[in-house]
Parts: sequence; structure tokens; C-alpha cells
Amino acid sequence: MNISNWSGLWRGIVLAVGLCLACTARADGAQSLDWPASQINWVVGFAPGGTADILTRIAARQLGQRTGLSVVVENRPGASGVIALNYVARGPAGTLITVPGPILFGKPEPEVGKQLLSVGLMAQGPMVIVAGARKALPTLQAVLDDARRHPERWSFASSGTGTSQHLAGELLNLMAHVHIQHVPYKGGSQALNDVIGGQIPLAILGSAPLLPHIRSGALKAYAVTTSYRVSSLPDVPTMEQLGFKSYDASQWFGVAVSKGTPEASIHKLNAILQDIFRGPEFRKAVDAAGMLPGSGSAQDFLQFYRKDTAKWQDVVTKAHIVLGN
Repeated sequence: MNISNWSGLWRGIVLAVGLCLACTARADGAQSLDWPASQINWVVGFAPGGTADILTRIAARQLGQRTGLSVVVENRPGASGVIALNYVARGPAGTLITVPGPILFGKPEPEVGKQLLSVGLMAQGPMVIVAGARKALPTLQAVLDDARRHPERWSFASSGTGTSQHLAGELLNLMAHVHIQHVPYKGGSQALNDVIGGQIPLAILGSAPLLPHIRSGALKAYAVTTSYRVSSLPDVPTMEQLGFKSYDASQWFGVAVSKGTPEASIHKLNAILQDIFRGPEFRKAVDAAGMLPGSGSAQDFLQFYRKDTAKWQDVVTKAHIVLGN
């Protein structure tokens, strides 16, 4: 399937799921959730089609089925998720947001544990370094060798400045002693289109939207960014296996909510979401993406968020990365 057909198919799926979410009816045995709004609005700060959007829509549909509440997913892309973060931080109680991580900004923006309340960890897993197959060099080492000789030829796409994908690329630059220019997009699906089309030589993106194109031969996968191989891409090595000792960059997605949401409601929502994340439909999606489903309490996610953010802030400092919004 070519990219235009795939994009059209995905837009149809997104529309159908959106209609489902907006029209969710109470099912027998629905779980009670005392929520401070008549419906649950769930915001994603990136364009439809990326990993964050795919996983959010699966979780949101099941949340609606389990609680009988209408759950509406809204995409508010731009500025590496900053637009969505500010929208939710200033919004009414009970507004959910999918928080991607790690993500860093050049100036203070809404954070989990400050302007936003922690709900729980949704999933975590690898990103993949890919190239459009038509112009791909045979190995990542060949890419790096050419980038040292001709840095003007090389750039990599991500879903935004300061995102996990951007940071993974800067870690590669730091460890490989190269300078491959970062090009931020408003979402993974837009970056995916351009790397397949050859408008940009490389991309570092979450694995879920890449898999069909890797399997079809439209993309060449050079490496996964985690310390472990991915079952859905068994032939793709880790960065450490390619000689980059201790290279490990995970992408994760958490759930947060606007202030004013009662603690009891957050606790109950966390319990329902944990059940969804362990369920067969969500597990199938994260397994296919080589990710692990999230677990733990709202407090567990807050501690994880703070620790991982500090780790990447250290990388930004060492690499002298200038972050913008």
C-alpha cells in the first residue's frame, strides 16, 4: 500500500473511532467513575496517526465502554505539544492529556506534578532510526561515515523539538561525534510521509506507525533505541549492538489531568486505565509496537516522570542543545 492510500485509510479509521468515542453508550457492568464533567475530553498534542494518538484512541474507546461516559479525543498539535499542555492546564477540571516523554522545553511550560496532575503511565518502548528505502545507505555506520564527510547532506525528522525522538537523535550525535541536523515536525505521521517520500534522509520515530512501512520495504530500519531488541522487528539491532555502549533511549506516554479534578476520581480512573492497559486489545497494540504497557499508581508515574526528565536534562546540558518551542 502506498503512503497516500495508507494515509487515507488511517484518516478513515480515525474518523470512525472518533464517532465511536463520541457516541459511547453505557454497557452492562460499566464501572462507576464520578467525573467532574459530563464527558471526558482527552487531548493529544500531536497530529493523528502517531504512536501517542493510536494508543490514546484505543484507551479512550475502552474507557468510554467501561464507564458509560462519552470520551472525546481531540488533537491539538503544535510547538512539540506545548499548545496542548497549555490548553489543558488552563482548562476545566477533568480534562485529560496524553503526555509524551521525555520532552524538554526552552522555557517553563506546564508540567506533571505542577500545573497538571498525574494519572498514570500508559506505555513505554523504543523508537526506530529509519530512512526512506529508495535512498538508504546499507548501514547506520555508512550513514555516520558520510555525515562526517558531508554534514550538509544529513538531517533527521522527529515529531518536535525537545521530544524523545529529538533527544534520541542528539544522543546519537553526541556519542557518534557527528552533527546530523534536527528537523522538527508537528507529529510523527507528517515526518513519516516525508522520510518515505525522500524529502528528508532520516527519521527517529515511535515504532507503531513505522512497522507497516518497514515490512512493506518503504522504510529501512537501522536500529532501535532501547537496550533490548523488539519482537516485532527481530532483525533490527539495538544501538548498543552497533557499538554505542550504554545508548538507551525510551519513548513513553503518560496520562495527566487538569487541576481541580478530585483525588478520588483520579485514583478510580487510574484503576480503570490499569485494567485497560493489561487488556488484550491494548496489549496487542503495544506488543506490535515493541512497547510495554504502563503500570503503577499516579504517584509512581510522577516519580518516573521526574527521574526521566532529569536524565535527559543532563544530556541537553552536555550536548549544548538549544531548545525552543
